[in-house]
Amino acid sequence: MAAKSAKPGARSLSGIPALRRKLLRARARGMPRFLEDRGRRLLDAYLATAEAEGRPARALAGDIASGAVAQKLAEMTGAQIRAEEPEQLREAACSEGCAFCCILLEGDGGLITEAEAVQLHGALAPLAGQPDGRAWNANACAALDPETRLCRAYDARPTVCRSFISVDVEACRENAAGGDEDGSGMLGNHLDYLAVLALSRDLMRGTALVATYNMQTITSAAIDGVALDKALKQARHKSAELEDTCADIGNSPS
Repeated sequence: MAAKSAKPGARSLSGIPALRRKLLRARARGMPRFLEDRGRRLLDAYLATAEAEGRPARALAGDIASGAVAQKLAEMTGAQIRAEEPEQLREAACSEGCAFCCILLEGDGGLITEAEAVQLHGALAPLAGQPDGRAWNANACAALDPETRLCRAYDARPTVCRSFISVDVEACRENAAGGDEDGSGMLGNHLDYLAVLALSRDLMRGTALVATYNMQTITSAAIDGVALDKALKQARHKSAELEDTCADIGNSPS
């Protein structure tokens, strides 16, 4: 199910070539220029492939606006990173049931797209009314099983979850209690995700709204039995959130 914000608005699209020309001028606001340029190359290559395949521009615009394209490109670059087996992956300390990274002290859980919010809500809605991660820890993600601490929406988990990595379990434990220890971070494909998403917002300006959402609000709403439309309204970020997230993560040490 797609929310209204993902649908093109009153201004019609002139086709994929027009999107590609507009992309040349689009900005990923808040992102360092080199990451913006990389995101532009990724998105342009996706558009070129869609054009060669004869995909309808209107359907493509809906995927861009919902964040589905940003998510797909992040999956692609994430697979490339994993295939290269970098040091942080070889030394990863993550294991089933650890879940310290799922304790969300700031009550957000990370920025997610509309497409990811819809997928996440759909995976958790059948579990409405059941005990959730908040029964284990008041600040835990509601997607967790409180006994096993496994994610019950694992296949639908968003890019922010798929990109997180840790080489130090004790650092995660300390940070879950409010500490600030080194040892965890995000894979580089998360920067691609943010850059493409920010470019998508500028690319779709005047045609469709590219919204972002609070992950914890979506998971909690689904478990609490809140319908998707209402959950999306509750979880929708203010427009500045994406730019602020790009600035915060884009300028952090890799």
